[in-house]
Amino acid sequence: MTTRPREEGGMLGSAHRVGDVMTRAVVAVGRAALFKEIVERMDQWKVSALPVLEGDGRVIGVVSEADLLPKEEFRDSDPDRFTQRRRLSDLAKAGAASAEELMSAPALTVHADATLAEAARVMALRGVKRLPVVNAEGLLEGVVSRGDLLKVFLRPDKDLADEIRREVVDLLFPAPVEPVHITVAEGVATLTGRVPDAARIPLAVRLVRGVEGVVSVDCRLTAGDGR
Repeated sequence: MTTRPREEGGMLGSAHRVGDVMTRAVVAVGRAALFKEIVERMDQWKVSALPVLEGDGRVIGVVSEADLLPKEEFRDSDPDRFTQRRRLSDLAKAGAASAEELMSAPALTVHADATLAEAARVMALRGVKRLPVVNAEGLLEGVVSRGDLLKVFLRPDKDLADEIRREVVDLLFPAPVEPVHITVAEGVATLTGRVPDAARIPLAVRLVRGVEGVVSVDCRLTAGDGR
């Protein structure tokens, strides 16, 4: 399964994409890779999941720690019939020896032009920590992890303030009654000043909150012509 980015509306044109933060040097395995090889590779590269590739690099599945654990869980157990019915897939993986038998397929992937919000949503809903990044042909381009998605919060406060000015304030309030002041400290954006259109203030808050790396917004804008 591959998720495609939705068309983004609104005024912001600088949303960060998965391709901006993904890891391009990726470790993967083929469908014939054996159980021990998979474990060794995960341990060597300190990852919790590996894409499974075939041919010229097409992603056909993902094998994760969760796919490997049933072998240990059911090593000495003799599950009852209820457990056998409820955990049929896990029991099958307990007896598996290769990536082809262990992997979850089809692979859950994203494209490099997906937004970070899209990737984060998929990870949260599907309970995964890493997603292979593929091109239109399904070929592996990289991997994006939960940690990668958090990199935007390392952006300098000055960069955030500059983007808020350029992408939000200058567009929404081109002729304010007085200058709109923008300060950003530890990712918290504060807007102060008087603007002519009160209806645009909630929109400004929403757009500033949507700037990648902004932690929260403290809006102190007021409306009126000052007379």
